[in-house]
Amino acid sequence: MKASIAGYARATDLKHALALLAQADSQARVLAGGQSLIAALNMRLSAGDMLVDINHIAALKGVRCENGRLHIGALTRHAEVAADPLIKQHAPLLCKATELIAHAAIRNRGTIGGALAHADPSAEFPACIVALDATIHVEGPDGTRDIPASEFFIDVFETTIRSGEILTAISLPIAEQDERQVIHEFARRSGDYALAGVCVVRRSAGHRVVCISVAARPELMTAAMAQLDLGNLESAVCALRDALDPPTDTQATAAYRRHLAGVMLDRAMADLNGAKT
Repeated sequence: MKASIAGYARATDLKHALALLAQADSQARVLAGGQSLIAALNMRLSAGDMLVDINHIAALKGVRCENGRLHIGALTRHAEVAADPLIKQHAPLLCKATELIAHAAIRNRGTIGGALAHADPSAEFPACIVALDATIHVEGPDGTRDIPASEFFIDVFETTIRSGEILTAISLPIAEQDERQVIHEFARRSGDYALAGVCVVRRSAGHRVVCISVAARPELMTAAMAQLDLGNLESAVCALRDALDPPTDTQATAAYRRHLAGVMLDRAMADLNGAKT
């Protein structure tokens, strides 16, 4: 089946991209890596929209440290996330997550901004940026907005990005000297979406725990975090499982996903308490 689109336009800069979106009057889709969008178009899950290609906008690329924060351009490819020295230093969680994402062809095309805007709760990057306490930067006809990652995701495939806005960058605190970051997930086959997983970040302020593939959106597991701060791993695993109400589907039952999430937290903490990451 072929995709059905209303047209295609390549934006030369951010201002041009925003103008194209405005002209389309909510009937346009932003094309970055296209790994999810093109598949949806080919299956006619989305049709009749104009594609605004932002791949050539230099302002949306690059990684830098500025004012105590790590800034990652929205067009940074998954493979670039894995290889970037600043990300390895300050957000190794993202590097580790990249190793779990699909396959090389997808990692070479997919962008971190596109993955976040797509808001698939089974994907790794959304959970990672919530665990890292990141900020999402968007720009639209009314100017720029800075959205805490914990407030960015609303539901499955739904975010707080408004019509006519473009996700431009992600920023997060640079890593503390003794900070640890780990991710563990369980998938049926390498490259598949996880049946369940967890991201854990330990900072001086305490632990941050976010699950993968067990809810409609990534959220901080505050009860489990409180128990980890007290050093009670067994209680933290119980608190995590009690807080979850995962879906049952053709891949796994809710009970199995809940069990796996606890196992992944246990493994993540064993990893975190071992060699420094």
